[in-house]
Amino acid sequence: MTRASAFLGRAARQALNIVGLLATVVVLNFLLIQTAPGDPAQVIAGEMGGASPEVLAQIRAQYGLDRSLPEQLLTYLGKVAQGDLGYSFYFNQPVTGLILNRLPATLLLVVSALFVAVVVGGGLGALAARKPNGALSRAVSVGSTAAHAAPVFWTGLMLLVLFSSLWPVLPVAGMDDPAARHTGLAYVLDVLSHLVLPTVTLAIVYIAQYSRLMRASMIDALHADYVRTARAKGLPERVVMGKHALRNALIPLVTMVGMQFGQMFAGAVLVETVFSWPGLGRLVFDSILRRDYPTLLGILFFSALLVVLVNLLTDVIYRLIDPRIRTGRAA
Repeated sequence: MTRASAFLGRAARQALNIVGLLATVVVLNFLLIQTAPGDPAQVIAGEMGGASPEVLAQIRAQYGLDRSLPEQLLTYLGKVAQGDLGYSFYFNQPVTGLILNRLPATLLLVVSALFVAVVVGGGLGALAARKPNGALSRAVSVGSTAAHAAPVFWTGLMLLVLFSSLWPVLPVAGMDDPAARHTGLAYVLDVLSHLVLPTVTLAIVYIAQYSRLMRASMIDALHADYVRTARAKGLPERVVMGKHALRNALIPLVTMVGMQFGQMFAGAVLVETVFSWPGLGRLVFDSILRRDYPTLLGILFFSALLVVLVNLLTDVIYRLIDPRIRTGRAA
């Protein structure tokens, strides 16, 4: 078998796995949403100002809510297969358009928090590993334990109180200041200033986890035979640390980042609600309150798709970091 045919076979199997996984996620999400309490027809009727039996029957017929559960599921699966995520009960817009409008704000928040968590957490863990019993190592251990124990919403509320009343140097709500009408670089700086507090809130827990993981992984790497060999060959300490120890210590961190991307999306729901950040998390919160099932299902589908894409990216990064995976050799 040639290398090209092996690659195509592996890609085809991976594509089938992804399609099967997404189909399973769609079905499970649909069934879970249907078991949730509340009647979307009554919520819509309430928004319209009347909830008579005739109005409720008309709404159920209009949105297909009067059909049996299997009929609704098959109809929904057929639409998703065609790229149609349905129509929002509350916003009266296609769900795909709603998600695409909110997705950039959430991606900006999640990617910023992920970047800060990896750089700060990974950096602190690597520095602490150089002297496992030193002051920095103990400070990282104590700080990470405290940060990990703090709930995301509590951290956000504390920062909100601090920067809204005691030290008002950063904006605490929204993505920008509409009244300022900034353009160009001034608008970018305005968005960045609004981004600081949500990013810090979302990143703190992951900084704690990544610093502990990186410290332990780096200590293991520094005691490995290949590092002792590199030092015996007389290589400078920065080369030993950066090229040999750090590169191998990064593999567990990359694994953790790929696995936790979905959790960070879930954390964004709380952070966006606390700081009024106009992303998908805020849309999830509003959709749950209004029983807007099509919008909620669409966001869950998009989130699952993003997690799958991040896992694929993680595989690529594995191959870049570890040559053994790229060449198919065992560890």
